[in-house]
Amino acid sequence: MLRNLFKRQLPGVIEWKNHDPAVLFSRLVTPTDEIKNASKLIVAPGQGCVLVYEGKIIDVLSEPGIHDLKTANTPFITSLASLLRRFESEHKLYLYFWRQTEQVNQQWGTSSPVKYTEPNHQLPMELGAYGTYAFRIEDARLFFENIVGSRDSFTQADLQSIINSRIAPEIAALLAQAGYAYTQIDAQLAALSAQLKAAINQIYNALGLRLTDMRIAGTTFSEDTLARIRQLAQMKVEAASASEVGLDYVGLERLRALRDAAKNESGLAAAGLQLGAGLDLGKTLLQPQQTAVDTQQQEPQAKLRMLKSLLEEGILTQEEFDSKKRIILDNL
Repeated sequence: MLRNLFKRQLPGVIEWKNHDPAVLFSRLVTPTDEIKNASKLIVAPGQGCVLVYEGKIIDVLSEPGIHDLKTANTPFITSLASLLRRFESEHKLYLYFWRQTEQVNQQWGTSSPVKYTEPNHQLPMELGAYGTYAFRIEDARLFFENIVGSRDSFTQADLQSIINSRIAPEIAALLAQAGYAYTQIDAQLAALSAQLKAAINQIYNALGLRLTDMRIAGTTFSEDTLARIRQLAQMKVEAASASEVGLDYVGLERLRALRDAAKNESGLAAAGLQLGAGLDLGKTLLQPQQTAVDTQQQEPQAKLRMLKSLLEEGILTQEEFDSKKRIILDNL
């Protein structure tokens, strides 16, 4: 015991050894934090050290080498003077080592869905995003004062949670500003990555941190969003099919409703319709769209396409189709 007490009175050599690669900031733990005057501090390449003496930051060492430490803790004399305080000096020196090297290939992912309104179709969209980033501690004093504080250690995982908390709202703001359609997002990942990096740096540069790289590797839509996209895609396919027979999407929907009613005799009776109405019935139901497509339907080809559609939808029987087709061909 006396040997250990005697050993603590002598100036020592202090360095950050065998540190965890995932640790960014770490306080050197000593028995009493009474670093003796004239002790030597070794700062290795890629390291730095923040000196907190008597509750204040007195120096930030960023150059590798051997540094002399000056404190009021004179060997033996300080310990004797602090006898009434159980040999504990009030002149405490805390040493916080930090990693200066660039930290690369860090993973990030949105912790909550990114919500925005797709501009082309005004669809509410939800997506997740993920990627990588690299960073370095640019100003150790600012980083220590604003982020590390009184913590004994600060890790890459701690920083990752801070970064992730800001990514989702920043991406949402960028998408709203850029006005990308949902089909354009993947093609714009490089541009979004650069904009995201600039937005995050604008926030964290003032805290002593700088992102040296930020990449969006990919995005994923929520199930609700995918369902909306599939529905929209189906509507586009049906609209294209309708235009092939001289109809718009509304006209196709009316034909579909008529087909469903044709399968239900009570539905037809309630509507006062008869299956034998054939083409005249289709024309009546499509009357609101007639003005837009009137010119096209004057052509024999358009009329034949219309007949074909009515046959496929079950509105016309094969016999009715053949009869109307002969009339059109006879008039050529």
